[in-house]
Amino acid sequence: MRRTLTVVGEILPLHTPFRISRGVKTAAQVVTVAIVQDGVTGRGECVPYPRYGENAESTMLAIEATRDAIERGVSRQELLALMPAGAARNAIDCALWDLELRLAGGNFAAAFGLEQPLRPIVTAMTISLDTPDRMALAAAALANAPLLKVKVDRNDPAAQLKAVRSAAPRPRMIVDPNESWTIDEIRGLQGLMTDLHINLLEQPLPADADGDLAGFRSAIPIAADESVHVAADLGALPDGYGVVNIKLDKSGGLTAALDLAQAARERGLGVMTGCMICSSLSIAPAWAIAAQSSFADLDGPLWLAEDRAGGVSATNGVMSPPRPGFWGGI
Repeated sequence: MRRTLTVVGEILPLHTPFRISRGVKTAAQVVTVAIVQDGVTGRGECVPYPRYGENAESTMLAIEATRDAIERGVSRQELLALMPAGAARNAIDCALWDLELRLAGGNFAAAFGLEQPLRPIVTAMTISLDTPDRMALAAAALANAPLLKVKVDRNDPAAQLKAVRSAAPRPRMIVDPNESWTIDEIRGLQGLMTDLHINLLEQPLPADADGDLAGFRSAIPIAADESVHVAADLGALPDGYGVVNIKLDKSGGLTAALDLAQAARERGLGVMTGCMICSSLSIAPAWAIAAQSSFADLDGPLWLAEDRAGGVSATNGVMSPPRPGFWGGI
């Protein structure tokens, strides 16, 4: 068996700036991997994330460092020992999944125990951080979506949340401060979030302040994002968390993400599937977990000025899978 590896960095412009508490994004920087074997190509994509010390250059170098192993035929399980969790391993792992499924003539739904044909899923539609008035306008445009995700910070989150809920009274809602709150702010906003019928609070504290949640009983379920990358991280997770947000770029691929989802459920934790700002090539493998998650947040490609041909589509927050042949036998 002999393979060939291709690694490419791409910049994908957004149609609208994406703001969170850490800054503003106007383009997605992704790294794509193609692995060819016996004339069949498997593809994977990752999004290097500065929060974890990653950038496109370091990610491409990490992938190139494994070229010999990949081209000699490294397996997905061997890859787990060869590389740490992160974006670089994610791109390779997903390309190997795609390649394996195509070589086997496999069916994506059958491979992951999903209904055939794949059903659309509800994805959170993100309200980017802005002034309360502008966030209300964005929410009004999405008022008929089933699920919203609201980016907030420490600059009067109460006003931001009230504005969004007033403009969109019906959707379920996730609030994401992106590690910008303190435990006192979580406590102080419990009543408001209950009154506004918030369904999930995502990673409100910095990951290194997780200990503050030990023994805390929130009125709103709290999801761990930056605090959990792989299954081994669950042992250190304080009991204040009730949900785990699984992202393939954090876990280092679908293989490790599936292990994390199983381990989380065995511990009685809810599962959420998330993504970075990315193309549909990142979303397709995540579908294997998102289709069985309590919450899915996969609207990354919907922020792009132009997604990859044949990718996902969405109407009012209901996302349809990619077209047949796009990835992994979908």
